[in-house]
Amino acid sequence: MTTPAASPIHFLEVAVEAAREAGAILLAEFGKPQKIAYKGEVDLVTEGDRKSEAALVARLRSHLPQHAVIAEEGGAAGAASGARYVWYVDPLDGTTNFAHGYPCFAVSLGLLEDGEPLIGVVYNPVARELFTAIRGEGAYLDQKRLRVSPVPKLAKSLLATGFPSQKRTENPNIYYYWDFTLRSHGVRRDGSAALDLCAIAAGRFDGFWEFGLKSWDTAAGMLLVREAGGLVTDFAGRPYHPGGPEILASNGLIHTEMQQLAADIAERSSK
Repeated sequence: MTTPAASPIHFLEVAVEAAREAGAILLAEFGKPQKIAYKGEVDLVTEGDRKSEAALVARLRSHLPQHAVIAEEGGAAGAASGARYVWYVDPLDGTTNFAHGYPCFAVSLGLLEDGEPLIGVVYNPVARELFTAIRGEGAYLDQKRLRVSPVPKLAKSLLATGFPSQKRTENPNIYYYWDFTLRSHGVRRDGSAALDLCAIAAGRFDGFWEFGLKSWDTAAGMLLVREAGGLVTDFAGRPYHPGGPEILASNGLIHTEMQQLAADIAERSSK
C-alpha cells in the first residue's frame, strides 16, 4: 500500500529521511577541526551547519517541491509568503556545542500548515534518538509513545532554559534563571532548545522557558510537547507561535506556577 503524496504521513516520512541523512553528515563532521564562521560577535556557523542544511533543503525540494522552506543558514526553496505548507529547518541546533566537541546537538524540522504545527521531527545523531509527531497523532521517541511527566509542583521539578548568543547583556534571562533555580530541583542549560523541548515531551524535564528563539528552533519541539500532553504558551498564557518573543513549555501541571513566577520576576525587574 502506497502512502498518498499529500498526506501528513508522507510528509513525516520525508522529514525523517532528511533528518537521518543530515544527522549522518553531522556525525561525520563531529570531532574534526571545524572551520568556524561568525554571523555576529559570538554566533557560530560551522561546515557541519552548511552541509547538513544543503542536504535537508535538497531532499525537501526534491520530494515536496510545492512546500516552502525556511532554513537557519539561509537555504530556502520556495517563497514562504502565502504558502500553505512551510518547513522551518534547523540543520544543527546546538552549533556552539558541536564546535566545541560537546555531544549535545540535533537536526530539527517543523512543518506548519496554515501557520499551525503539523509535523515535528528532531533527531539526535549522537544518541540516535528520533523524536517525531503528527498533529493529533501523538509524539514518539522511535516507536515509543511519549507522555510528559506527572510532577505536580514547581518545587519538585527539573527545568531547562537557554541564553542567547547575541546581545547577552540586554537579555533578562539571568534573573529568571536565579529564581527558577531557587524554586525547583534545578535548571539545566544544555544549549539545544529543540532537545530541551523533546525532553519535556519525554518527561525528562518538567518545564522550559527561553527568550528570542527563532521559528526553526521551536516549530518541531513545540508540537512534540503538545502531542505528549504538555502546554506551550507565552508567559501570559497565550498560545505560542514559532518565532514568538518568549516561550514557556511544561508538563501542564506546573504551568500556572511557572507563569506566576515569571510575572513576579518581570514586575520586580521593571522597578
